[in-house]
Amino acid sequence: MLTKVAVVQETLERIAGAERSRRLFEVLKVPESLMAESGTNISRAGIAQVLNMMLFEDLLNRVPDAKHYAEDCLRDGKKIMHDHGAVRTVALNGMGALPAGEEAITRILRPLGYALNGVYPLERLKMTGRSYAQVEYPEELAQFFISELHPDRFSAEFQAAVRRVTSTSRDPLTAGAKSLLVELEAQHSLPVEKAIALLPVLVKVFSRQHDDPALADYESLLAESAEMAWIATEGNAFNHATDRVADVDRLAEEQKALGRAMKATVETSQSGRVRQTAFLAARVRRNFRIEGGSLIEKEVPGSFYEFITRLPLPAEDGKTKLDLSFDSSNAQAIFKVTANQK
Repeated sequence: MLTKVAVVQETLERIAGAERSRRLFEVLKVPESLMAESGTNISRAGIAQVLNMMLFEDLLNRVPDAKHYAEDCLRDGKKIMHDHGAVRTVALNGMGALPAGEEAITRILRPLGYALNGVYPLERLKMTGRSYAQVEYPEELAQFFISELHPDRFSAEFQAAVRRVTSTSRDPLTAGAKSLLVELEAQHSLPVEKAIALLPVLVKVFSRQHDDPALADYESLLAESAEMAWIATEGNAFNHATDRVADVDRLAEEQKALGRAMKATVETSQSGRVRQTAFLAARVRRNFRIEGGSLIEKEVPGSFYEFITRLPLPAEDGKTKLDLSFDSSNAQAIFKVTANQK
């Protein structure tokens, strides 16, 4: 008998190629019910799964320690449970053609079946974080943690630098992609051919949309906010992807023993049910404009890879659910790994 190919597998393979697709399905956990879907249409959850796999791969390619960790998992036959990806945005109107703040991201999450799952004030950073979970697979599909930086809480000089840096932002969503998102939101699925056309455009949403920043502006931003300085060079790229593990403390010690640069401590939520740590941010080289219009290269913090342990919530009606919440204190402490300047 011929085995039906899962539609999520077919979709990813036709976009990324057989070898890349095979490796991603080998290393990442995928809901069994999604792997049972076949036919000529792919559900919104299936499209969300493929998008998350592509974004996860992009993060691995930008964070060497994360790539080495994933290679270890492949070698040892261990599956990674991608818990969430994090994106930073700027709550500012007039950023070229890009919508203000989290709307740049949530406008594609809503058609994928994502809904607001929590709001987290990040007061020390002058930001607000929000989590979004996929309604059909809240525990099994990666959440998105989207943070907005509030420029109006900073100095006038800082705000002017933010406007200059972001003014050249382009909208990565094409008219065709916007039309497909409207169809997806209405129908909750798309023909595979349309999903294959849409997904590469959705991936582009998670990148930097503005031109190389001026070095003087970058330094002005860095003086007041390491997070906005990071956005100036990395934009809306995944700030981090996260592996949900059974014992984050044990894993941290194992990774330190391998010589990987880990955050010194494990952060614990107020409830005690959510514990997180991370590799330190990768170092990347980015271009900056200087007086006269020429470019120089400078090493800055890039993205990182996080680990999280989630314990169940107290049982209700005999049913247990994972605690899918975040913690403002944890998040602000984790964010510091991208402030590591050298």
